[in-house]
Amino acid sequence: MARPTGGRTPRGWAWLVAALVLVGSWQLLQREAGPGMPPVADTFPAADVATRRAQDPAPDFLPAEAHATLALIDRGGPFPHRQDGSVFQNRERLLPLQPRGHYREYTVDTPGLDHRGARRIVTGGDPPAEWYYTADHYRSFRRFERSPAR
Repeated sequence: MARPTGGRTPRGWAWLVAALVLVGSWQLLQREAGPGMPPVADTFPAADVATRRAQDPAPDFLPAEAHATLALIDRGGPFPHRQDGSVFQNRERLLPLQPRGHYREYTVDTPGLDHRGARRIVTGGDPPAEWYYTADHYRSFRRFERSPAR
């Protein structure tokens, strides 16, 4: 039996609806901010970020938003993303090998994105004694030095 050209069968519509539901669900899962937590940029106004950058001896290669993340790390949170402070497993083995739990990761917000993006600060030790920054989601790291938390 031939179908009319250009028409969709009910089964075809079911696949389309299923695909749209899947895409919508995926987008919801990508929004990882914890409930009621503002983005870091809202936690620290731009003027405050500039002041923190001037007070923080972290290197110039860090983006301005990293200074807000460093301030959150210093005060122990609260963090805007549920994964912040979680164990970084170093699966890429780009950082020195350490026992599981040595490294922790924190999100560095990227302006214009509604998800975590690729930028992270990874710390080593408790309290942190090693500091790393990645702008490309763990494909490369830059180590930097920092004074102990104030």
